[in-house]
Amino acid sequence: MDLKKENRLLHARLRELTRKAQENQETLGRFHARELELLGAETLPELLSCMTEGLKTSFEIESLHLMLHDPNHEIRHLLYKNGLDEKAFPLLEFVDDMVTVNPRFQRLRSPWLGSFLSPEYDLLFSDPAGIESIAILPMVRHNRLIGSINLGSSEQSRFSRQLATDFLARLATICSVCLENTVNREHILISGLTDPLTELHNRRYLDRRLDEELARAGRYRQPLSCLFIDADHFKQINDTYGHQAGDIVLRELANRIRSQLRASDIATRFGGEEFALLLPQTCLNEALMLAERIRMEVNSQPIPLDNGSTLQLSVSIGVSETLPLSSKSQQKADGQRLLANADQALYTAKANGRNRIEYHQTDKALPDEINSSER
Repeated sequence: MDLKKENRLLHARLRELTRKAQENQETLGRFHARELELLGAETLPELLSCMTEGLKTSFEIESLHLMLHDPNHEIRHLLYKNGLDEKAFPLLEFVDDMVTVNPRFQRLRSPWLGSFLSPEYDLLFSDPAGIESIAILPMVRHNRLIGSINLGSSEQSRFSRQLATDFLARLATICSVCLENTVNREHILISGLTDPLTELHNRRYLDRRLDEELARAGRYRQPLSCLFIDADHFKQINDTYGHQAGDIVLRELANRIRSQLRASDIATRFGGEEFALLLPQTCLNEALMLAERIRMEVNSQPIPLDNGSTLQLSVSIGVSETLPLSSKSQQKADGQRLLANADQALYTAKANGRNRIEYHQTDKALPDEINSSER
């Protein structure tokens, strides 16, 4: 080989190495920025967005699927309390048992790279079509598998077994730590918004969520309903059986209310023996039917007390509905009116004999089963 040709080859090789070095530097820069985003995420929705769409953008790949081990629905409930659900994150899946998804998770504790094999790896992605190579990044905390970040590429060589996995292992560790810290932080935040006796949310939480739900209802032109529920003759219960029995009654009442609700419904202890519920995407008739189910559930069986006796409880319920305007300035007034109307309807229910449901007057007809005056 002559010297000129050899020099040309060396220059070409140098240019290729320089290009690769620049690409690697850009990639490292992208991922460093993404790591800072992960570490700086202050809420669970913000973190999940960064771990899904954010990482997919950084990797510049066709497929990413985040699987989180959530057997007790702990993370899902935290999402619901943020006013969101799984549908807000198309690249996210909650699973009760990682091993049933793929037996490899039984022992996998470090990144695995290789060819995509169907059907063995089909369940790792929401849409496995076109995937040629994959990287499975197990998320581990305290030697416990808490999830997996699954990357898929249409390039056969993108994730080969010969590639080093140090960087991927570091990324999985950062994601794991961030998830654990964020979940713990959300729990601490929610504990300050929770009534310790009933484990329902408190009035402070209701005020916060009311603003959020009004904004959402106004944006999408959807109804928002409210229920005010009051335990009948509760003062008499306290006077007759004592405050400890009163606490038992309130806890059981909260449980019976909770048993009738959807995950998206917001139940709070408003104060004393009064409970307030916000029902997103729920019209007046639907709210009235829910109110009747709650009333019947409370009436269904006596509440056992510590002294061996039982107590038959009933509730009075006031119902209201709003279709808030999209104007933010008007939404505050809509929210105050929604609560005031439900409270007034509750007052009417108690004045009319208790153990019944009343609603704020609108031009809507009541369902037949609610119109009955026999409660």
